[in-house]
Amino acid sequence: MREWKGATGPWVTRLAAMGLAAMGLAAAIMAATGGAAAQPAGPQPGQTAPVFTRARLVSTLQESGGRLYVRLQLLPGAKIPFTTQAFRVADPALLAGIPDGASVKFTARHMDGENTLTSIHVVEPCKRFQPCD
Repeated sequence: MREWKGATGPWVTRLAAMGLAAMGLAAAIMAATGGAAAQPAGPQPGQTAPVFTRARLVSTLQESGGRLYVRLQLLPGAKIPFTTQAFRVADPALLAGIPDGASVKFTARHMDGENTLTSIHVVEPCKRFQPCD
């Protein structure tokens, strides 16, 4: 077993062994499934509707390569503070009629290595200290 530089003790050897065992298990699963990861083929009947996230549209940016990006300030969730994230917009028609600063609900997916906006629509802003859907 290889030990990490500067780390000593029997727990290091046990951690390394557990890591190798986990890698072996993952390899066995990949071999048994033909290398394909288990992913749902899409929305199945009886599944729940997509989850919309509330945000404020901060700005849009058109790159020289023709890609359109939108910056959204996400409203705080359970333990997540305000944060601003950039999303690639696959279809510029999604942003038609949505001004900067508008309160929106959106869905996104991770496609082609980027967070990509799949749907967006304007909603009423949340009132402070009031429940917001």
